[in-house]
Amino acid sequence: MAKLATQKITQTFLIFFVLIIRTVASTTTTADDHDHHIFSRSLSQKKLGLNKREKLSHLHFYFHDIVAGRNPTAIRVAEAKTTSNSSTWFGAVVMMDDPLTVGPEPSSKIVGRAQGIYASASQFELGFLMALNYVFTEGKYNGSTLSILGRNAVLSEVREMPIVGGSGLFRFARGYAQARTHTVDFKTGDAVVEYNVYVLHY
Repeated sequence: MAKLATQKITQTFLIFFVLIIRTVASTTTTADDHDHHIFSRSLSQKKLGLNKREKLSHLHFYFHDIVAGRNPTAIRVAEAKTTSNSSTWFGAVVMMDDPLTVGPEPSSKIVGRAQGIYASASQFELGFLMALNYVFTEGKYNGSTLSILGRNAVLSEVREMPIVGGSGLFRFARGYAQARTHTVDFKTGDAVVEYNVYVLHY
């Protein structure tokens, strides 16, 4: 009798153990599949419109960086303790929302905004780290953006900065932006910069 009871207990334990193992295995597999599905999957380039031939577009506009007056478009938001003693403003960080216009005049038609930051990143020359978006508000590019991340040696005649991406009509964009100073007021720090932007996009 005792032997029969022991066998039943053993069988019950084995069945219970197998059920637990199956449940754990099933849960693990489902979780792995679920996580894998969320993390990575292959997509059709055709459905995303990436099967088309890339276009090369040239954009030309003027960037107005206004740091003085009643309505500045660029404001210093941070600096190091030693920034005031630096001839290059090393350590200063400026937030900007600069208008982009068709011509160099402040009254010229606005086609977008340059929104982001520039920071003085050189101890020995005036060199800015630029991290910004060109946010376009005119024509077929209205609502599209280009993202710039690069070095701007502002006293050089021509500066080149890479385009690292974009949105809207500029998804998967790449290219470069060339900057030339059009005018600068050394008393106020206000500047107008001419930009020629060359961008590959679909």
